[in-house]
Amino acid sequence: MTMATRDPRTPWAAKVLAALVVAYALSPIDLIPDFIPVLGHLDDLVLVPLGIWLVLRLIPSEVMADARRQAAVTDRPGKRWQGLVLVVALWAAAAGLIWWWWAAR
Repeated sequence: MTMATRDPRTPWAAKVLAALVVAYALSPIDLIPDFIPVLGHLDDLVLVPLGIWLVLRLIPSEVMADARRQAAVTDRPGKRWQGLVLVVALWAAAAGLIWWWWAAR
């Protein structure tokens, strides 16, 4: 979907909605707080897939076909490893800071 949203033929509404869906999925602020037993996670299980479905419906079929073809031939294993290393390093740094704070108490 990333390649399709960067395509100039994609309508601006699809681009804005894709950004909003990603922001909502990554945001710690929800419409219904997660500490409410069932409803807290139910909004994430409904709104995010519904938003993705709507974005895919707004993107023209020829743009999606081109993006799928481009994704099939693009081989970028280096970026996957870089992202993995970044995430692991951030979690390790957070764990180290928590341990340091806890040990200083």
